[in-house]
Amino acid sequence: MSDAEKILLIRLKSIGDILFTLPAVHRLRDNFPRARMSFLTSKEHAPILDGFAEVDETIALDRALFQQRRVKAIWAHTLEVTRRLRRGRFSLVVDFQGYGETALLTWLTGAPERWGSVYRDRRAWAYTKGPTRDDRIHPADWNISLLSQCGLKPGPVRNEFHLPSDSVNSALCCFTEQHLDPARPTLYLQPYTSSPHKNWPLENYLALAAHWRSRGLQIIFGGGPADRLALEPAHNEGHVVSAGVPMLTTAGLMKLSTLVVGGDTGTLHLAVAMGKRVVMVVNSTRPGVVPYGHPDWAVTPRDAQPVAGTEVGAVVKACAAALAAIGGADLSLIARTT
Repeated sequence: MSDAEKILLIRLKSIGDILFTLPAVHRLRDNFPRARMSFLTSKEHAPILDGFAEVDETIALDRALFQQRRVKAIWAHTLEVTRRLRRGRFSLVVDFQGYGETALLTWLTGAPERWGSVYRDRRAWAYTKGPTRDDRIHPADWNISLLSQCGLKPGPVRNEFHLPSDSVNSALCCFTEQHLDPARPTLYLQPYTSSPHKNWPLENYLALAAHWRSRGLQIIFGGGPADRLALEPAHNEGHVVSAGVPMLTTAGLMKLSTLVVGGDTGTLHLAVAMGKRVVMVVNSTRPGVVPYGHPDWAVTPRDAQPVAGTEVGAVVKACAAALAAIGGADLSLIARTT
């Protein structure tokens, strides 16, 4: 393959798993510096691709239509997307997801080179090269391994999300509206994940927020639209609650914050990809759960307990160590007061 080819990447969901393709996207760009790179993803996740500097085009699949079982709309949209993929005349398609629907989409492109992550042997027919998925390593490392096993040259590992400037400006507006000072140390808290069993209790986050607010940090509680009601106790205690703002505005708020704390959720993995220091409260150190490249940033409970068993004091200590590592006279002083 020449480096002037057209490449299609596929990962429909979820935010964290899409972000785990970033190092592989950089690896593809290193190997094909002049290629036009497109990325097929679910419509609801398409905005996150704005931070993938190496991607030239985003193609969105409206999976909500399938969930609503609107047969005519499904048929029309599927036909439209299929035609678009065929018109793309891609020379290489990489299916990072490896599900039945993505395997079919890969095959429908008609690309001469089709690489995919194979979970089940019966899906391997869709690919010209289909290494078997290795769940023992971090998903981001697997995506790189997939490319290597398909013949790409090795190189440095980069995990870099480039936040658009308008998202930073939107976050600055939020700071102004909430009377926050971007120059002051700020703690961003993301209490909720996609699964209740991964959530550290809200009362623990409130205790953590009270501790650090008493030491001069500004506090922001973040989340999705569905978290607004659940975060009402944080609002009642006088904390800023940003739940429901667009994902890239959330990214901007984390970018402006000093430290980000939360569970195993795409928002925290996004912070890591932006180069932010995080403290991730999780129930294990399995690959894919801990921050990519920084397993030491994870805090786990003792004796393999559920994540709710993690002590507030352990998270306070981890935050103090993170603030000290970030540096600066003010942060060092704050860290020493724990």
